Amino acid sequence: MAQTAWPQRGIRLIVPFSPGGSVDIMGRIMAAALSERLGQPVQVENRSGANGAVGGQLVAQSASDGHALLFSASLQTLAKLVMRSPGYDPLTELAPIARVGEGPVVMAIHKDRPQRTLAEVIEAARAKPEDWSFGVGSLGAAGHLATIDVIRTIGKDITVVPYRGTTPALADLMGGRIGAHIDPAPAMLPHVRGGNLRGIVITASERSPLAPDLPTTAEAGSPGLNIRSWWGIWAPAGLAAEAKQKVEQATAAALADPAIRSRIADSGAVPGFMGNADFAAFIRQDYARAEELFRIGRVQPE
Repeated sequence: MAQTAWPQRGIRLIVPFSPGGSVDIMGRIMAAALSERLGQPVQVENRSGANGAVGGQLVAQSASDGHALLFSASLQTLAKLVMRSPGYDPLTELAPIARVGEGPVVMAIHKDRPQRTLAEVIEAARAKPEDWSFGVGSLGAAGHLATIDVIRTIGKDITVVPYRGTTPALADLMGGRIGAHIDPAPAMLPHVRGGNLRGIVITASERSPLAPDLPTTAEAGSPGLNIRSWWGIWAPAGLAAEAKQKVEQATAAALADPAIRSRIADSGAVPGFMGNADFAAFIRQDYARAEELFRIGRVQPE
């Protein structure tokens, strides 16, 4: 990696959501890991807004020299499904470099609500749907897709409250201003473990050691609710093959490091490298699944 000029200076790693959410948590882990392996500082910049489109557009319009990269989650590719005018096309103006891992989502409610199981939440929401607004940190995110699925199960008209990221949604949930929230484990589990929220269910195949009392969706009687988030790195389209290869190789090396894998696992996510070709194919499949869920949930671009 040290044989050619790139990178010539520090790298901006744009995280298109506010600090404290799952994208920010994972992005900071990977920024430190990439900095060590690329030999230049990799600095996280939070550029939130427009459901990730502000940061995504910034990177898409940056010089394709590899000194501005995007770290985001599954929803980044869905901009045209959730916004009428996102300002750019993430499928053509961003080049996928590597997927770094995935993670289950967690449903939580206010700690003082009486419900303790998914069945009890569904029953209560059917009885009084006006008491059960669901917060959504980002339209199109894994938590939003899971929310669509849960509301479909409830079978009532439940209000969905959109937020500009996970952090303000969690603040309103802890303040009792919304009824429930579903978001990736890295952002949710610290609050569940700390007693600030009551965890209801996690979309994992096994219980998490970070919240061993939290049942899986299968244990809760909803094995079909198995939506997960994932995280990856993108560059502006047109990035030179050499720079793309270096970032891909640095990401693979980072995710092979037991210390970094442990940090990711401790956050509630599952590390797992996927190179650019496989990542691009994966994105196409994931987009098709989300498109179908939006059709079922009658979600229209806003």
